[in-house]
Amino acid sequence: MSTLLTVKNLKVSYPTRTGVIEAVRGVSFTLGKERLGIVGESGSGKSQTGRAIMGLTPGHGIVTADTLNFNGMDLLSASPKQRRLLRGKRIAMVLQDPKYSLDPVMTIGKQICETLRTHEKIGKGEARDRAIAMLEAVQIREPQRVFNLYPHEVSGGMGQRAMIAMMLIADPELLIADEPTSALDVTVQLDVLRIMDRLVSERGMGLIFVSHDLRLVSSFCDRVIVMYAGKVVEELKASELKNAKHPYTQGLLNCMPQIGENRHPLPVLDRKPEWAA
Repeated sequence: MSTLLTVKNLKVSYPTRTGVIEAVRGVSFTLGKERLGIVGESGSGKSQTGRAIMGLTPGHGIVTADTLNFNGMDLLSASPKQRRLLRGKRIAMVLQDPKYSLDPVMTIGKQICETLRTHEKIGKGEARDRAIAMLEAVQIREPQRVFNLYPHEVSGGMGQRAMIAMMLIADPELLIADEPTSALDVTVQLDVLRIMDRLVSERGMGLIFVSHDLRLVSSFCDRVIVMYAGKVVEELKASELKNAKHPYTQGLLNCMPQIGENRHPLPVLDRKPEWAA
């Protein structure tokens, strides 16, 4: 399997008046045309890792790495213009909540068309046709009607599908999905996962799936990396997550409710200082 993305010793830090906050501390992994899950609790550095790859780290943040290479391109030495051309076209990112990701004063269709026309020289009519076709591809009923709606006029599930359509319209090689199903109910969640699964298998796209739901990641992804306090503490096949060796991963698994077992109250993770070392 060819390597699409190589990350070695990635670090993201933020200087503050009280000292430097190290959000990501030496993360390393590779990605091919597969589904890679990144799991961990809130604040473990999952989203910061994805944003650093996208070039979306805030201006006061400091990003360093021994290697940050996407399909032969050194992302650290790329100019701001090169990164803008890359974002949306070759690398796309689905953010966690469409309510905060979609522009509230633009129709859904206009936002999708804007993404497409930024990267391809096509007319308004062709952009509209392709946007409607993409809305249909993410299983939105009545795509022509939804095309003309504003974000506040659609449900959370439909907004998330529209967001996925916007990120996929330019046919990216890599999709970073930052907890794309956390705001959705279970049935809509399964629909969204099926859409992304089909795109990986049919388009040969690489997918980084950021989540805190270990059960979901174990059934959906091919590989999993587990993060704690900005570091990768374990990497293993998703199907073998239940056999994790690191006590942090074991603790996360143990904190989940089990059907048929009386576990009240649920166990609490007993953190060890050496995990963050």
